[in-house]
Amino acid sequence: MIETVDMTVDFRATMSRLATGVSVITTCSGSTPIGMTASAVSALSLEPLQLLVCIGNQLYTRTAIAQHGRFAVNVLGEDSEHLARNFAVSRADKFAGVETFDDHGVPVLGDAIAAVVCDVAEELPGGDHTIFVGDVRHCAHRVDSRPLLYFAGGFGALRTPH
Repeated sequence: MIETVDMTVDFRATMSRLATGVSVITTCSGSTPIGMTASAVSALSLEPLQLLVCIGNQLYTRTAIAQHGRFAVNVLGEDSEHLARNFAVSRADKFAGVETFDDHGVPVLGDAIAAVVCDVAEELPGGDHTIFVGDVRHCAHRVDSRPLLYFAGGFGALRTPH
């Protein structure tokens, strides 16, 4: 008898061993702030300054980014697991009680340890996701900060180096 293997389950379990930073991707739908937790974020280019984010095609955030044409990547710090969980669920007002700034046409989280605001340069198909390439319009970070990490289905932090 041949054993059936679900490659999707194996792939997800394997990729969960790749520790990643945790970000909240924000944009707007009209005047309504939209956001979601994401780990599929990467620097792409220094010339021009670009990064990419991968958003599930079934998510409203994907539609909102495509329509608004601008998004922010808000990198979460090690004490921001509550924000990661808040923006990971589907509910009406994820921004209730969350400090934001809107100096660049999209909400930027006040508690983020780094933020990058981008204009959509390209929208590319990526299976069941859309890859948004963003031209960087603004970026800032906190010097003495440490990231929230995601690994094997849970959150963690960097160990203090000796």
